[in-house]
Amino acid sequence: MKQILPNLFLLLLISFTSVNAQTTLISGIINDQNGDPLPGAVIYEKTNPSHGTAADFEGQFQIEVKENTTLVVRLMGFQEQEVVATQNMKVSLKEDATELEAIEIVGSRSQNRTVTETPVAIDVINLEEVTAATGQLDMNQLLQYVAPSFNANRQSGADGADHVDPATLRGLGPDQTLVLINGKRRHQSSLVNLYGTRGRGNTGTDLNAIPMAAIERIEILRDGASAQYGSDAIAGVINIVLKKNSEGVNVNLGTGVTSEGDGATANVDVNYGTKLGNDGGYLNLTGQYQFRDRTNRVPENQEVFRNYVGDALAQSGGAFFNAGLPLSENTEIYAFGGANYRHGESYAWTRTADDDRNVPGIFPDGFDPNIISDITDFSISAGVKTNYKDWKIDFNNTFGHNEFKYSLNNTVNASMGMLSPTSFYAGKHYLSQNVTGVDVSKYYDGILEGMNIAFGSEFRIDTYGIGAGEYDSYAQYPNGTGGASEGAPGGSQGFPGFRPENVVNAHRTNVALYLDIETDITEKWMVAVAGRYENYSDFGSTLNGKIATRYEFSPAFAMRGSVSTGFRAPSLAQKHYSSTFTDVEGGVTIDKVIAPNDSELAKALGIPELTQEKALNASLGFTLNPLEGLSLTVDGYYVAIDDRIVLTGAFTDDDPDIGDDLKDLNVGAAQFFTNALDTRTYGVDIVLAYTYQMDLHNFTASVAGNFNHMELGEINTNDKLEGKEDIYFGEREQMFLLASAPRSKFNFSLSHNYKKLSSMIRLNRYSSVELMDWDGNIDHYDPRITTDIAITYAVNPKVSWTLGGNNIFNVYPTKQDPLATESGGYHDAVQMGFNGAYFYTKLGFAF
Repeated sequence: MKQILPNLFLLLLISFTSVNAQTTLISGIINDQNGDPLPGAVIYEKTNPSHGTAADFEGQFQIEVKENTTLVVRLMGFQEQEVVATQNMKVSLKEDATELEAIEIVGSRSQNRTVTETPVAIDVINLEEVTAATGQLDMNQLLQYVAPSFNANRQSGADGADHVDPATLRGLGPDQTLVLINGKRRHQSSLVNLYGTRGRGNTGTDLNAIPMAAIERIEILRDGASAQYGSDAIAGVINIVLKKNSEGVNVNLGTGVTSEGDGATANVDVNYGTKLGNDGGYLNLTGQYQFRDRTNRVPENQEVFRNYVGDALAQSGGAFFNAGLPLSENTEIYAFGGANYRHGESYAWTRTADDDRNVPGIFPDGFDPNIISDITDFSISAGVKTNYKDWKIDFNNTFGHNEFKYSLNNTVNASMGMLSPTSFYAGKHYLSQNVTGVDVSKYYDGILEGMNIAFGSEFRIDTYGIGAGEYDSYAQYPNGTGGASEGAPGGSQGFPGFRPENVVNAHRTNVALYLDIETDITEKWMVAVAGRYENYSDFGSTLNGKIATRYEFSPAFAMRGSVSTGFRAPSLAQKHYSSTFTDVEGGVTIDKVIAPNDSELAKALGIPELTQEKALNASLGFTLNPLEGLSLTVDGYYVAIDDRIVLTGAFTDDDPDIGDDLKDLNVGAAQFFTNALDTRTYGVDIVLAYTYQMDLHNFTASVAGNFNHMELGEINTNDKLEGKEDIYFGEREQMFLLASAPRSKFNFSLSHNYKKLSSMIRLNRYSSVELMDWDGNIDHYDPRITTDIAITYAVNPKVSWTLGGNNIFNVYPTKQDPLATESGGYHDAVQMGFNGAYFYTKLGFAF
């Protein structure tokens, strides 16, 4: 079966099907108001957005449709236009710079600049096109395959991280990438990553809380942007742009399963658009339900450490909206936001029948603790835009909240013996953020060749808290309670509850002012300068700057580059998080404590107070369009981060400084957040794309790659920690940090459209990865290539069917010793994950 399915998909990929003879090949050209061609303009059927094409380098296009079909023509920076399909069409698009709803691309606040004219690297991902040719249900996994500089893998047995994938941009921390929605700051997750192969000690943004059906496009700014958008944008910015379409209903149904027969998925999403008023108002609503069953890749014939190794069970439901209503010709009110609820269940490490953490009278055969995460995430953003004497003013307030509640079943508190319940509420953590801001900009076409000035201010309030679990979830009962064995450990096995001493409700305020100026010195040379001042209530002030430039030697070739500084204050979670948790090191179960840096434990070791991270970014690259339909961008980058915040290794109860204190707490080890070291990251992003049209055939080929190399500086310690560098941040922890991204990652994709049939094949190549296991050995993961395919058939303009597969040849990472890996399985969460092949089908309906 495993060989038949891939061969069947490849056969379908190169086959074609007949089309209704009523359709006609329509040709046309798209220009701007000056008659210049507009390459890249998108043309699609209004009633079937998945059926479309793009203009070539000369602005020309061909599309197979019925005559008199209504087509939509779009290009960022220009007003959208609807036209009726006729032969030899000529479409002239008007610039959008003078409109209230002008499109602004992340990385430039000038509304007179398209994505190809920016001085820094920006990826624009059209979600409708991408999701039509992939089976990925969540955004993290989708971006993992379409954006080479983006990396995210699912963890296993990593508590909350089983349900929120730690994601990185250019191998930097999850908390060093800023996420925006419609250009407004998105709140982070309240989860602190404690396990897994990347993002340890970091808090990232839960991208999966946003329904993909609500998104029009994703813009990824691959450059330091602290001076433009906020001090934590060291690695770059991800801007999620929501849909505004105001007509029709789109429904998508999908399901899939791995080649092993597990990990079944189901997805239903509905997107509805309607007009508000008669002057261009809109309301777009999206609802989504998703289900993902467990996978299990437990090694065969191993000593039983884990009965389950693989993806956790997860089901979620959510809704998002995006709305705008003009009040006058120059003023509009708008709002967007939504809510998501996710229920997840993940198995912790197995407790065997003779384990001192088991109560044989309750579980005579041992047990697998089931950790249940209930995640609530919601946000609301509202504002007013106005145009006053050509000054564009945007006043906005955005509020977001994320909360994790933990409970367990199929577990015990061993110190309670036969009196122990088998289910516990283990507590919660939460994060809230409120941002009030005003942005002002104006474009001057009479200064040099054009100048855009933008300035604004933000006031932000952040809140982070921890709530205690029920008493039995963390309690240590006296010896002999309920017939328990002497010294039996307390707390709910798998995830001990948060204790009263962990409870915290911390706040922080931040005030920011920025100035952003872009100037076209000549028609070929532009320069952008930005500066941003921020003041944190608990970390003082910072001033960051950026200068970027682009020079166009010819319409086919341009150079671009930038230099900027960055600053990231420790997150409230890093500053205030504390807990007692259970870890398994090479099969040995140990309770650990994470202590804040102002605790007595931290002071006893001389762990210093957290301070800010400081960054320097530099990039240099070029864009090249040597032939019609062919484009190449190459961007090199350098990111230096000083005083990087990480989670230390474990100081154990035999440590001469804190050993007795740990024994008093009945835990075996302690970890801390600390500014451990400086890092230097070098890399190159390469994107090559070619589009070719021949009669009714449209071909698109692309190669997107990332080379990434990180160097670590000396470990920053003090006199009291001298000689403990291998514990403070030893080689094992260093290798996990270095493995935040493969040394190289390439995607090659080829798509083909012919009448009603479209097909795609994509090869993903990952370089080797090295980690250190619990035995101190180097686990070497060899390079791997995976293959994805998809075929979509438009049954009619309103119904489409997709059949596809990811990793169709069932490729797995290199096998390791499961007794020593982080996951307890043959593989850790590296490269493409370890679930093997996944096959899916989807139906799309438009009304």
